[in-house]
Amino acid sequence: MKERTRTYSVAMTVNRPVAWWGRMQVEGLDALPEQGPLLILGNHDSHWDPVMVGIAAFKRRQIRALAKSELWEVRGLGPILNGMGQIPIQRGKGDKDALAKAIETLRAGACIGVFPEGTRSKGKVLRARSGVGRLALEVPEAHVTLVAIEGTSDLTGFPRRPRIRLRFFDPVGGQPRPDEDPGALSARLLSEIRELVPPSISYRKRAKLSGVSED
Repeated sequence: MKERTRTYSVAMTVNRPVAWWGRMQVEGLDALPEQGPLLILGNHDSHWDPVMVGIAAFKRRQIRALAKSELWEVRGLGPILNGMGQIPIQRGKGDKDALAKAIETLRAGACIGVFPEGTRSKGKVLRARSGVGRLALEVPEAHVTLVAIEGTSDLTGFPRRPRIRLRFFDPVGGQPRPDEDPGALSARLLSEIRELVPPSISYRKRAKLSGVSED
């Protein structure tokens, strides 16, 4: 599986100033194998999460994310997403074609990135999607790495600079076991991530709810 396409490299480079502005800190990169099937699972609180994870992991892997299919409808964005090797998925519809494509890509030795919650949390506790567990169990040779992402929701607080932190780590409960139920596996992995970083809302929304000025 070819890694680091030109389009992906350009996209990560263009967005590096955002990571700099967010004073991004990265921990645990050793948890990312540099070769072979790799499944990265993280929490999802901001539109910036996939970009920040991609930048953080760039020196080791190119991440081919399962992204909502609506993004391909944005004019001019489809070719870029295709060039980055992203996989479109219809949210909430049990998209079997997207799952099959992800399984095929993972088996070929790629790194696949998935948000178990399926969408941004918006500060709420969401259940993990069972498709994540099915993906991991269908490709037992794939290594599963978790990433706890915090601070990305504060990127809406300009000119206030946020502090973004990403922590990569192996599941404390161990790699997926063949006898695990897909739904239970997804829940276990998401729970480990959320123990480190609870759901959060954007800085602007927090400021509005608290009545505090954003300046």
